[in-house]
Amino acid sequence: MTLFGMSIETLYLTLLIVSGSLTILYLFFGDALEGLGEAAGFLSPVLILAFISFFSAGGYILEKVTAIHSFIIIAIAAIAAVLLDILLNVFVLVPMKSAEQSLSYTEKSLEGRVGKAIISIPEQGFGEVVIESYSGMISKPAASFEDTPISEGTEVLVIEVRNGVLYVTPYQPSFK
Repeated sequence: MTLFGMSIETLYLTLLIVSGSLTILYLFFGDALEGLGEAAGFLSPVLILAFISFFSAGGYILEKVTAIHSFIIIAIAAIAAVLLDILLNVFVLVPMKSAEQSLSYTEKSLEGRVGKAIISIPEQGFGEVVIESYSGMISKPAASFEDTPISEGTEVLVIEVRNGVLYVTPYQPSFK
């Protein structure tokens, strides 16, 4: 079958090369086009390029391997591309979007957290507190909020953070 003056296999192959090239370009310059994906709703450029790639690859392979009529091959390739696109979206893109959680923290986010004194905190001096987080352990200088000494190994509650120093008090959990 010919379409636009060229064989359908050549058209499928051309579509595959163009969509593959655009996918590679989107990989490098996708951050600049991120707003395009947000404006289009659920039709992101990744899904559109993936659909064209799946459709053209499926159509090319079916044209080369089978003797099925070209209109049936177009329908089969389109249905397969839609199904593969849905699977790509549900099992890859959506989990990646929700897993995009920052590993950084702000000093304000440390307030109210429970940590452990790893260097004792004297009455009017500084010690060190370690707090467990998603990205690992956060170690910060600490001072007593109530100007009372806190011994090493004591669980502490961060009351406030000023100038990079945690002001803590010994932690007594209400429920154990």
